Formats: sequence, C-alpha cells, structure tokens
Amino acid sequence: MKALAARRHHRSAPVVLLLLALLVTGGVYAALAPSPAKADTASTADIETGKKLFQANCATCHGPNAEGTTEAPSLVGVGAAAVDFQVSTGRMPMQMNGPQAEAKPPQMDEEQTAALAAYVASLGAGPAIPTDEQVDGSLGDAANGMALFRTNCAMCHNAVGAGGALSEGKFAPSLFETSDRNIYQAMLTGPQSMPVFNDANITPEEKRDIVAFIDEQREGSAGGLSLGSLGPVSEGLWAWVVGLGLIIGAAVWIGAKSS
Repeated sequence: MKALAARRHHRSAPVVLLLLALLVTGGVYAALAPSPAKADTASTADIETGKKLFQANCATCHGPNAEGTTEAPSLVGVGAAAVDFQVSTGRMPMQMNGPQAEAKPPQMDEEQTAALAAYVASLGAGPAIPTDEQVDGSLGDAANGMALFRTNCAMCHNAVGAGGALSEGKFAPSLFETSDRNIYQAMLTGPQSMPVFNDANITPEEKRDIVAFIDEQREGSAGGLSLGSLGPVSEGLWAWVVGLGLIIGAAVWIGAKSS
C-alpha cells in the first residue's frame, strides 16, 4: 500500500494521468463521432477516364487541376456525391452563366458520370455517392421525415416540396421530379444556395426519412385539387376569385329574377 501511495505522489504521475485521459477521450470520440466521408474506391482506369472527361468538359471553368478559377469554385474535396448530383441532373456542365445552374437533360451517361466522380474523388476525400439502401424511401419513416423537412427545408422548398422563389433570381426547385438519390445527395453536399446537412446535422436514417416523405408527396393530394401545392396563397386566391365570383353571380341572378 505504501508503494502504491508513493507512486501516486510521484512527480510524473500528473503527466501519466493526463496522457491516459487524452487516450480515453480520443478513443470515445473515435467510437461515437460520425465517420468522415471517404472517396469512392475506383480503378485507375476509371480515374484516368474521368480525368480526360474533366479536361474536355470542366477544366475551362474549374481549372486544369480542379483548383478553381474566378469563374468557378475548386472541386478538390467536394467528393463523388457532389459530382454525381451536378452531372446526373444536367446542371453541369453549364450552358451559360446565370443566377444558378438549372436542371436539364444530362450530357454524360452513367458510366461517364461515374468516371468523372471517381476522378474528382481522387483529388480529396469528400462525401461518397450514397448506396441504394441509404436512398430507399420505402425503408424510411415518412412521418418523421415530414417533421424534419418542415423544420429544415420547407422555408425554401415549400411544405410539400413544390419549390419556391429565392432572392436575386434564384429559386428552390420542385422535388417532385427529383430522384431519391439526388435528393439525398443535395442534402449531403449543399449545392448552390442550399446549406450542407452533413451526417452530424441530419443522420443518414433521417435523410432517408425525408426521402420517404417526398416520395409520398408525389402520389398527389388525397383531399382534392392540389392547386399547385403552393399553400395558402393559391388556396386563398382560388377562394377569393372563384368563391366570391360565384356569390356575386348568384346575387345578380337572384336580383334579375326578382325584378
């Protein structure tokens, strides 16, 4: 006992205890913290093919090594998911400058998009393309997705994902025609005016719940006409113009009959 007490009072004991505390803290953090996204594993051939596609289609704006220019940002570290989202939706390559890149028919097929994503991913680790299971809305909880969507997304995309106007000519697009994978990737990468919702902000399971909610909105309104799903403005306009118009028409008809 005296020997143990002597060791506790040794002058190096605080240093040892501090090192042990740091080791334990680091271990707990590594076990509980969200794992960082890693670049997709790809063959050398895919990366070389992607590099050639990049040089032919993207280097003019993003620089020969994707380092960015005054016209476009750096792509180092954006990850494969960002490339897959932008290219598969046709937003990139852009046809002309504007407030934001709009969706259009893609200029590259799936193999070319995958190769381009592999090349950009090789430049620096970033969010990987989500798996089929991650984006499968049938595995999600639409009720929880509704709560998450209306807390984080509805102020721009409308309460049901119908889209909405932003400032300076920008807009939040409708999500009805957007694929589940691209919805997930948009949350993961934050394209254009959209903020990034990484796995620490919204977990992968919660992202899938949001996808499940959007999937349900595509099925249409169960309560009659959706009126564009634009909320109380269109509903109020319909009630005011059509409803009040019918009332006035009925009043005129009754007046004409009575006279």
